[in-house]
Amino acid sequence: MKHILWCLGLWWMVGAFGASGLPERVAAIKPSVVGVGRWDPLGSPQGELAGTGFFVADGLHVATSYHLEPVLDASEREGARLAVFIPRGRKMEVRAARRVKHDIRHDLAILEIEGEPGRPAPLADGAPPPEGEAIAVTGFPIANTLGLIPLTNAGIVSSVGPITMPRASAEGLTAQQIRLLRKPFEILILDMIAYPGNSGSPVYLQASGSVVGIVGGVYVKQAREGLLKDPSAITYAIPVSHLRTLLETL
Repeated sequence: MKHILWCLGLWWMVGAFGASGLPERVAAIKPSVVGVGRWDPLGSPQGELAGTGFFVADGLHVATSYHLEPVLDASEREGARLAVFIPRGRKMEVRAARRVKHDIRHDLAILEIEGEPGRPAPLADGAPPPEGEAIAVTGFPIANTLGLIPLTNAGIVSSVGPITMPRASAEGLTAQQIRLLRKPFEILILDMIAYPGNSGSPVYLQASGSVVGIVGGVYVKQAREGLLKDPSAITYAIPVSHLRTLLETL
């Protein structure tokens, strides 16, 4: 009986530590997280978010997902500007931005912003986190509906393995997808729900707050519209080592 009580007490202490630790990590990462999208002073609406990013390097650069590029490029052709959106309480600060580096293979892009630097997020060193490691993601899912409110989802690293895109047949595969299948690289597979707008969000350890990956996508069971009604709990993330390599080219 004493052994059972001791185990329950240990479980309670571990749970309490995790519960008190994550709010601290969230508070620390939020100033580094920004929205990425377009800004048109004459438009209606003026701003439209495509995804999430976070400050890196000197605080004048933002890491995000390269697959947001078609949306951003299209908006610029329409007269809008690429921009990052920084939450300031109930308001937001808009900064003009431009893409300075990208890595198509690993779905990464680095933007440079104008104005004062932001707070860079701490990047993890070494190998990817082990399976079962507790992680969290902070970003702007469904931001055009919910507004520029950073939301946090928590989960674990379910697996670390090669990127794959299973299909019933080869029909519909793009040239880029075929290249990835021929030369796959390891990604983080997370047991965690993500939504449209989470692309580019930092994946960080609950234990330390260090960024270990960048949200790249989710396992899609159906059309994009169905993700809001019935989201998948499988999320893919690019290991932060690839972002470190890209930052070295600045």
